[in-house]
Amino acid sequence: MRLDKFLKVSRLIKRRTVAKDVSDQGRVLLNGKEAKPGSVVKPGDELEIQFGQRIVTVRIERLLESAKKEDTESMYTVVKEEFRKNEDGPSFP
Repeated sequence: MRLDKFLKVSRLIKRRTVAKDVSDQGRVLLNGKEAKPGSVVKPGDELEIQFGQRIVTVRIERLLESAKKEDTESMYTVVKEEFRKNEDGPSFP
């Protein structure tokens, strides 16, 4: 399955066009390497997705062509979620 379709079907990102844009911007890593929207994903792969200052790492558990809201949580497992401080912004004590 294509990366952009997985992100949309799993509801990690709401729209496929947004998933494509995020991937094109280099904000998605597939198994530690920068991923393109058409990259093929499979169960066992790890995705690292940057949402602004938040970075979420998920492991793909299964692929579904379409999924109801209650089925999407079984498609992936959140491995790690972290927040990165803005390096360029002001620092507060």
